[in-house]
Amino acid sequence: MPAAVTGGSRPAEPASAALARPSARLPAASRTYNYCMTIGVLAVQGNFREHCAILRRLGAEVVEVRLPEQLVGLDGLVIPGGESTAIRRLMRLYGLDDAIRDFDGPVFGTCAGMILLDRSHLGLVDVDVERNAYGRQLASFEGDIDLRDGAAPMHGIFIRAPRVAEVGPEVEVLASYENAPVLLRQGRFLVASFHPELTDDTRVHERFLELVREESGVRA
Repeated sequence: MPAAVTGGSRPAEPASAALARPSARLPAASRTYNYCMTIGVLAVQGNFREHCAILRRLGAEVVEVRLPEQLVGLDGLVIPGGESTAIRRLMRLYGLDDAIRDFDGPVFGTCAGMILLDRSHLGLVDVDVERNAYGRQLASFEGDIDLRDGAAPMHGIFIRAPRVAEVGPEVEVLASYENAPVLLRQGRFLVASFHPELTDDTRVHERFLELVREESGVRA
């Protein structure tokens, strides 16, 4: 089972304060896709098919995960956006919540997936998240996301998007929208409040696959 998130000796801080810290570099979009790895995508509800399509486009083998035993042998896991309450209920029904806690590979959560990974749910990422913070379905919007490394902005699609209210000291902010963190990393976990799978920009998925590659080398 992965170690529980800890705040070390420093207290948690507001999300706005975390924006001042240096963060890992987000790579530019690749022209050659050569990721040879097996990535699971939680496929109980939500827009998992879009994640599957992008990962296959990047050269990864993809497994749609609906049962705990399908996590065995995976190099990484994606938890997609959707209805977080419905996904959580189905995860409990099929025993996936404990199985994901026990999974020791990198995990990427988008929108609802970020909510499920936060302090109040699976407890794997040291962030507090406010559900539907930007409003309900009618308040969904699109906007340019500022990347912390100075790269070209990324177009973000926010659908009933959560907002990160607080981050722990081990969490890196990789991108923000209007000074609110929207892409973050803690160790082997990557989370986004927007939907990178709904655009043609593959940089976030590439970042996750690079994380998988890095972690696979460490675990090997």
